[in-house]
Amino acid sequence: MPIRGKILNVQKASISDMLSNNECASIIQVIGAGSGRTFDIDQARYGKVILMSDADVDGAHIRTLLLTLFFKYMRPMIEHGRVFAAVPPLHRVVIMNPGTKPNETVYTYSQAELETLLAKLEKAGKRYQEPIQRYKGLGEMDADQLAETTMDKSHRSLRRVTMADAAAVENMFELLMGNEVAPRRDFIVDSADTFERDRIDA
Repeated sequence: MPIRGKILNVQKASISDMLSNNECASIIQVIGAGSGRTFDIDQARYGKVILMSDADVDGAHIRTLLLTLFFKYMRPMIEHGRVFAAVPPLHRVVIMNPGTKPNETVYTYSQAELETLLAKLEKAGKRYQEPIQRYKGLGEMDADQLAETTMDKSHRSLRRVTMADAAAVENMFELLMGNEVAPRRDFIVDSADTFERDRIDA
């Protein structure tokens, strides 16, 4: 089910605002089990819900908004381990083989994994195409690449969302987007020294 941009932040929205939001209402309708106190997991149409978003800060924000919706209005889906986050690759490395042997494509899912792979290739005397492709969004992959890395059951990686994850999301949302300014200011000041500049999108 495609989501158009960022859904409503339901942390502070009223139930009527949430239900009048097209994206939130559509998700609840598609799951088919109601919402809030009337949610009945036995009526849910799907045994598994997979959230798939870009591997960047905007994608993380969208995933957080979706998790907040599930945590607040469809919590049994998380409690029963039915909500997952897809893990799309960050890099595509094409290893160049000599002669007529086809080149090999390897996907990595973190900067550390990429650096380990490149060190291993250099040690083995293998060459790879440069520049290495860095995916900033799912839309940068063609259909075959997206299917192979993120949708194919035999290759994809999924992270099951736990109640601890969802509670942390709710707490972070309250901190970063709630009405209280002082805790947010303290968080920014306290985190300034540990901020990693290379995590900012170029």
